[in-house]
Amino acid sequence: MSEVAQEEPATAARTARTAETPLPYERLKAFEGQPAATAAVGKDPVNAPMVRHWCEAMGDANPAYQGPDAIAPPTMLQAWTMGGLSGHTDRSGAFDALFALLDGAGYTSVVATDCEQEYLRPLRPGDEITFDAVIEAVSERKTTKLGVGHFVTTRMDVRAGGEPAGTHRFRILKYAPHAGQARQAAPVREAPHARQNPPAVPAPPAAPAASASSAPRRPRPVINRDNAGFWAGVAGHRLLIQRCTECRTLRFPWLPGCSRCGSPEWDTVEASGAGTVFSYVVLHHPPFPAFDPPYAVGLIELAEGVRMVSNIVGVPHDRVRIGLPVRLDFQRVDEEFELPVFRAAAGGEG
Repeated sequence: MSEVAQEEPATAARTARTAETPLPYERLKAFEGQPAATAAVGKDPVNAPMVRHWCEAMGDANPAYQGPDAIAPPTMLQAWTMGGLSGHTDRSGAFDALFALLDGAGYTSVVATDCEQEYLRPLRPGDEITFDAVIEAVSERKTTKLGVGHFVTTRMDVRAGGEPAGTHRFRILKYAPHAGQARQAAPVREAPHARQNPPAVPAPPAAPAASASSAPRRPRPVINRDNAGFWAGVAGHRLLIQRCTECRTLRFPWLPGCSRCGSPEWDTVEASGAGTVFSYVVLHHPPFPAFDPPYAVGLIELAEGVRMVSNIVGVPHDRVRIGLPVRLDFQRVDEEFELPVFRAAAGGEG
C-alpha cells in the first residue's frame, strides 16, 4: 500500500539542507487533537456496483458480498470516505497547516507506513456515510532508513446512517531523504512450500541513483516471502499461478492462503500464456519517470481463468479493445530487469 513521492534533484538537495534544523516539537504537538475533517459526507452511499468491482479486483468470491442481503467487505471502510480527484470540501485547515509546516522545514517526501481498522457494524448498500477525522498523533523527529522525519497519525471515525460503523487509523511518514540515497529492493526470503515452487531468486538490483546522463529506471517490485516464487518464475520466463491443494482453486495475485476454503497449502501451475483483454485503461497523465505515455494497461483474463494487470504491447494504445487476444511476453525494461507483459496476437487488433 506504500508509495514514495518522487522529487526533482534540486528539491531533494534543498530538503536535505533545510531538514538539518529540527522543528520545535511543541509546534508539531500542538496539532494533536485538531480536526482534519468535521461532519464530512461520503460522495456515494454504499452501493452494489462498487462492492462488485472491489470483489472482482481482489478475487474475493465470499457469498456474503452477493445477493439481496449482501454486505460490503469490511476492508472497504476507507473507500466510502475517499474524495477522488476532486477531493473533499469538508477538510479543515489544520491538516494543510501541519503539512505546510513540515514542507517548509524540508520534510517534503511522504510514504504511507500502515493503517489500522476497527469494524463496529456491517455496511450494506444504501447506507449513507459520514465521518469525522482528527490528527491523533505527531511523533518526535525520527531517523529511518528513508531519512529523518515525523510520523503523522490520522484517526477517522466512520458512521452509517448516523450510527458508528468503524474506525480507520492511517499513519504516514513525512521525511527528508538522505542525501544521495539509493533505494534498495526488499530482500528475498525463502518462499513458503519451497519444495513446490521454483527456488527464490535475488530481488532485481536496485536502480543506481539517477544522474543527469542516466535514464530513469522502472520502480522495482517489493519481493517478500508471499510472492518470491512468482518473481522467481518471471526470472525463468514462466508465469506461475497459485493453486490451492485442498479445493484446487487457482488464485492470482499470490496470497498466503486460499480465499475460498482458507487452506494455507498450495502449489503452482504454469500459465499457458494465452489470454484476452477483460478491461483496460490508457494512461495519459500524470507522467512518471521511465514511462512513456500514452500507454495501455490491461486487466488480462488468462486462459486458466484468473486475471492479472499488466501492460499491453505490440499494438497502438488506441487499437486496444475488450476481448483482444493477447499472448504472454517478457519485456526487458532495462539491463537488469524484465517484466511479464501481454502482446497483442497477430491479426487480433480491433
